[in-house]
Amino acid sequence: MTYLVGTLVLEIKAGAPNNGRGEDNVGKVKATRVGNRVFPYVSAQAVRRWWRDSLPPGEARSPVIRSGKGAKQQAHTQGRGDLYLDDDLFGYMVAIEKKSFNRDTVLAVGTAVSVAPRQVTHDFGTMSRGFEVGADPVIHEHEHYTGDLACPVLLDLARLGTFQLEGQGNRPDLNPDAAKEARVNGAEEIDFRFGQALRLPLAERRRRAAVLWRTLAELRGGAKQALHYGERSPALVILAPVKGGNNPFTRLLRHDLGETVVALDVLRAEMRAWEDELDGPVRIGWAPGYLERQRDAAERELKDLVDSGQVVFDHPRVVLRQLAAELEGGDLDSWFEDRS
Repeated sequence: MTYLVGTLVLEIKAGAPNNGRGEDNVGKVKATRVGNRVFPYVSAQAVRRWWRDSLPPGEARSPVIRSGKGAKQQAHTQGRGDLYLDDDLFGYMVAIEKKSFNRDTVLAVGTAVSVAPRQVTHDFGTMSRGFEVGADPVIHEHEHYTGDLACPVLLDLARLGTFQLEGQGNRPDLNPDAAKEARVNGAEEIDFRFGQALRLPLAERRRRAAVLWRTLAELRGGAKQALHYGERSPALVILAPVKGGNNPFTRLLRHDLGETVVALDVLRAEMRAWEDELDGPVRIGWAPGYLERQRDAAERELKDLVDSGQVVFDHPRVVLRQLAAELEGGDLDSWFEDRS
């Protein structure tokens, strides 16, 4: 089995991309404290929402169904991973009387936390347009910050397009009618991890993986874009195929006097330690202009690994689109199979 694991870095400049609950009529950004230091963050749910919303316009999304009232209301997608890429990759939980079924996410995303502690800025604005002379303005207040947010990711390629019929906890991935329809549409029954499963044709699984990474290359979204518009596609992407599902590339980022540092010595050490588990090159997409001096140094210092094929180094969009092309073209088909 092969997992694509690694870290994304989002560069936030005077932004408020994900907000918490407001206090005293002030819009608060999400932040966590470690001792007396503040680390702004974007929740994993928000990152996943941006990724899902950034899917190509022609890619059908699973319809959302809402039912009930008040505290008893619920909302869920159609729960048809066989039909919809987003249900397949992002998972779902559908609980209707005794017909519950769910799909654990194939795409795991962590919280995007600031690499360095940051001072959150308290800002305010006023609304007085059209008011009568001498009238007091209406004040609105909110927070924003500048920082580099690091977010771990993992994609379980063997589970992509593969749906457990027995599931975990007695909940299958698909309801019986959906499973029957999937078979008619070409899904094959296989023995997989927790029992019998239905698997979509390889061509469709390749396509879905390719769409996911092309979408990340053009990620967009976030709150308060009218006031704090900013680019949301990753400034830095580090991805590697790992057989066992561990993610050893979550400790490559640290800070020095508030500046993000990409630790190339840690990268080399992790590559040596996990050499027997790596199933291909480590792919590094690093945007020109982001930590520019470090980027220039990295190109020089990693040249031996690039020349030997152990590392791919380029712009994030180039790296992700190249990965998508290799997946869709069939060059990496072994990644989609469970192997001992």
